Amino acid sequence: MAFLQSLLLLLLLRLFIMINELQQHSVYATHETVILPLKSQTLLSPVSARKPPNKLPFQHNVTLTVSLTVGSPPQSVTMVLDTGSELSWLRCKKNPNFHSIFNPLLSSSYSPIPCSSLACKTRTKTLLLPVSCDPNKLCHATVSYADASSNEGNLAYETFYIGNSPRPGTIFGCMDSGFSSNSEEDSKTTGLMGLNRGSLSFISQMGLPKFSYCISGSDSSGVLLFGEASFTWLRPLNYTPLVQISDPLPYFDRVAYTVQLEGIKVSAKILALPKSVFVPDHTGAGQTMVDSGTQFTFLLGPVYTALKNEFIKQTKGILSPLDDPNFVFQGAMDLCFGVPSSGRSLPQLPAVTLMFRGAEMVVSGERLMYQVPGMVRGGKSVYCFTFGNSDLLGIEAFVIGHHHQQNLWMEFDLVNSRVGLAEVRCALASQRLGLGL
Repeated sequence: MAFLQSLLLLLLLRLFIMINELQQHSVYATHETVILPLKSQTLLSPVSARKPPNKLPFQHNVTLTVSLTVGSPPQSVTMVLDTGSELSWLRCKKNPNFHSIFNPLLSSSYSPIPCSSLACKTRTKTLLLPVSCDPNKLCHATVSYADASSNEGNLAYETFYIGNSPRPGTIFGCMDSGFSSNSEEDSKTTGLMGLNRGSLSFISQMGLPKFSYCISGSDSSGVLLFGEASFTWLRPLNYTPLVQISDPLPYFDRVAYTVQLEGIKVSAKILALPKSVFVPDHTGAGQTMVDSGTQFTFLLGPVYTALKNEFIKQTKGILSPLDDPNFVFQGAMDLCFGVPSSGRSLPQLPAVTLMFRGAEMVVSGERLMYQVPGMVRGGKSVYCFTFGNSDLLGIEAFVIGHHHQQNLWMEFDLVNSRVGLAEVRCALASQRLGLGL
């Protein structure tokens, strides 16, 4: 009888623990929609609910950022939103160049991850750079980016708050050293939120089936939404499937949001290119990634050259190419124009349509051109075409940046392995959701 009583008590104890864990994670288990407002912040380096939604500020311009709280008691942080990265990280060491940091010493819920743990040994396998073991036998991670910036530090568990909902035990990088290509601008953020499909990404750890965002091009407002987007005013989305490969290839990012680009047209003319130029080769080079961590869109050399030549042809007499063959904006954008400063707006331009399998992304109007800040040549403001050459960046991929995702509802569906998009006025969407700032 004593044995049965002990067994019953043990079962009741396990049931209590399970109920407690389910209560802690109920927001995620029921896939409640969490909505965050967007707001503009200019950076130069490398977001219908049945219940009132939790809200957080989400900002964008050259870089998308989200503000939230982390730790116990909560500390305010600002993180770059990056669908092209896996590991989320925060700067954890004071530095004269960085004003915004997370201090783990002030948080009772911070817990560094030892090298011997399964989290360090198995869950880090999809990171681009392998983890190592530091002198204190803690799991040490390094992240690096195309602009040559990098950060390194220890992996740890911590509580992240999405609105008022705590997410305990979230794995992130607590970075205490690194190099920034633009420390003045990077000082405005505390870290980065990785949202790709890797096991350690923020969205994977939350266990949510999908997320979406909408970026306004006019007033830099918008919305980031975790969960289901069921709104009567939102048009049906057109979906393009994610490209899946079974075997690992050296240049193919298997956890990126890779879609199949099938063609490009300028106005009504489709570029005369074989479809094979859009398909990854035997090494994996040439995939097409949807990346919120990149501002503009970059195309592989032959495709970029064809688009550049056709755009010049169709804008002849409308735009005046910049008379400086040596000028290349941001190292990869060599098609620039001089536009009279007295003009109120750009002339009518031919739209560029990116043709994906099952969906299209139309880039038109002001999204086609970017005014180089403070640059005037011969009394004319300098504008550059917002498509660049991947070859000049040393990137063997097509990258769809967030500048061309403006005024589109962008949904990333992890369960059905697809990306959905639909045209929408993002500023109006923010107002309808009660997020207008």
